[in-house]
Amino acid sequence: MANPGRTLPRPAPAGVPPVPRDATTASRRVAIVSASVGAGHDGAAAELERRLVADGFVVDRHDLLDLLPAGLGRAVRGGYHRMLVAAPWAYQRLYAGTERAGGSGPAARALLRAAEERVLRALHPDAGAVVSTYPGASRVLGNLRLAGRLAVPVVTYLTDFSVHPLWVADGVDVHLAAHAVPATQARAAGARDVRVRGPVTDPRFRPGDPLERARARARFGLPEHAPLALLVAGSWGVGPVRQVAGELRDCGAAVPVVVCGRNEALARQLRADGITYSYGWVDDMPGLMHAADVLVQNAGGLTSLEAFAAGLPVASYRCIPGHGPANAAALDEAGVAVWIRDPADLKDVLGELVGGPLGQRQREAGLALFAPVPADGPAAEIARLHRPGPPPPPPGPGRRRRLRTRRLAVTGAAACAVWAGAVGTGVVTTYDGPALMRTLGHGLDLDRLAPAFTEEGHHS
Repeated sequence: MANPGRTLPRPAPAGVPPVPRDATTASRRVAIVSASVGAGHDGAAAELERRLVADGFVVDRHDLLDLLPAGLGRAVRGGYHRMLVAAPWAYQRLYAGTERAGGSGPAARALLRAAEERVLRALHPDAGAVVSTYPGASRVLGNLRLAGRLAVPVVTYLTDFSVHPLWVADGVDVHLAAHAVPATQARAAGARDVRVRGPVTDPRFRPGDPLERARARARFGLPEHAPLALLVAGSWGVGPVRQVAGELRDCGAAVPVVVCGRNEALARQLRADGITYSYGWVDDMPGLMHAADVLVQNAGGLTSLEAFAAGLPVASYRCIPGHGPANAAALDEAGVAVWIRDPADLKDVLGELVGGPLGQRQREAGLALFAPVPADGPAAEIARLHRPGPPPPPPGPGRRRRLRTRRLAVTGAAACAVWAGAVGTGVVTTYDGPALMRTLGHGLDLDRLAPAFTEEGHHS
């Protein structure tokens, strides 16, 4: 999850005029706004970028956390990480509370409003469409669209199989979903135009043949013939990974192969526990999936989609709170992954996935997600929606006064800033507990708040 996004270009300093538009030509330029609170959001953005560039577009990538005022992005990212590690019960409460409320609270709205001007300045004036792969970015872009300050289509690509209400923002023109299940959930949350266009994954994730399987096992030093269960826990290595690895080993259905992401300390702990095949960050995940027989995951994110593309059956087990169970339920409903709720079922279900008819059905269902031809995929849909518009109007004096007033709202939002990242999908709600907030918010740089309230505002 800690994989930083690429932000190009940086917001222009105040007073620098935008690049003039050539009125005689229609620009083929798209902006993508993600957030580096998870490899899933950035991974989807990267693959959309690759496909659009291959289709002849210029693509600008932006990280919403870089565009939050006063350095709040670091607090968002760090707070989310600390909450998942130290207080997963609080994450569950936040996720469920905003789900019941149907969206974020006033503090989160104030924080996102404070980012609107910076996001607008970051967008190239020739962009003919803006794509969001993160709920908070969808909220900011939707507000700009509703206010008439963004004249080109805004598209949200839903990276999750479950759709929290925060994913659906007023002002967004089109929501793109990977499957009918998330599409139905998005419509239930109020999205008006939802189109099923399949998932986006790196093309290196594809089914492997027996020779590739043998080579991958040799390359990673894995057993030549034993069934292998690939256990993943995101790029931060969060959740009860040590417990699940032990259960996989002890049930005897498959040898656990654990990927801990950037959590090298966890990989060392696992090796000390006797889990021999434990890795930190792995660059060749396609090869490791070719070597494995089944994927066991706890969050239902991008790695699950990559496993489907590789023809690997997927099981959800001991999911992290919040979006983990929600994604597990949606994947199970779609028939592309089985959700193991009872530890007593672990051995039998894994056996079925490795060598039984259940595994074959899962492989076929996962691969079927990628059946649409590229011309019908998400990037092709974005290309069809692309429509260059006039550059946004500069703010007048009255607008500047309103912006200064909005920046003052950041003071009240600062204590709540971690909520925006506390649920990697932008979940923010009122929560009590000073000790928790101190723990989650210690990365907030309060010294940088002052420039946000000056006449000129905060500049990158």
